[in-house]
Amino acid sequence: MIYELRIYYMYPNRLDAIHKRFSNHTVDLFLKHELKIIDFWEDAEGKDKIYYVIEHKDMESRNKNFDTFVNDPEWIEVRDLSELDGPIVEKIESSFMNRVPYSPFIPKNKRI
Repeated sequence: MIYELRIYYMYPNRLDAIHKRFSNHTVDLFLKHELKIIDFWEDAEGKDKIYYVIEHKDMESRNKNFDTFVNDPEWIEVRDLSELDGPIVEKIESSFMNRVPYSPFIPKNKRI
C-alpha cells in the first residue's frame, strides 16, 4: 500500500465551499472511483487549508483511479457548479508515503 497526503490551500473565505463540496459530492465520487479515504482534517491554526489521506494499492492504481475521477462528467459538473462564485482551491500539494514496519497499525508480531 501507498498513502497520499493531500493538502488543499483555499482561496480566502472558500473553506465552507470546500467542506460542502466534499461532504455533499466528492467523498461519494472518491469511493465510486476506488479512492479509499483514510481521514480528513482541517488546519488547527485556522488557516484556509484541509488535509486528507488516501490509501492506494500502488502508484499505477492511484494514477488510474484519479484519472477516471477527474474525467468523470459528474465530478466536472459538481466542480463547475461549486465554483460559480469563484475558484475554491488555490493550490494542492501531494506527498506519497509508505508505512514504516514499526507502525502501531501493523500487528506486533509482524513489526521489525
